[in-house]
Amino acid sequence: MKKIIILLAFLTIGSLSLLAQPKLPPNDPSNGGTHGPVGGPGGNAPIGSGIALLLGLGAAYGGKKAWSARIKD
Repeated sequence: MKKIIILLAFLTIGSLSLLAQPKLPPNDPSNGGTHGPVGGPGGNAPIGSGIALLLGLGAAYGGKKAWSARIKD
């Protein structure tokens, strides 16, 4: 029963986050809209902060593993 409740909570939160997206205005040229993605085919995704976060989490994980290996020996 506990697994079912956790699964339902996960699915509910996951589906609600999809509905929380803002409605985008239509690409109407008369309103000054564009006909394609801004910044090229990839868009303008800020990947610099994501890479820094990934490197930081990797360093923390590696440090924890090294500390755990040190304590065991």
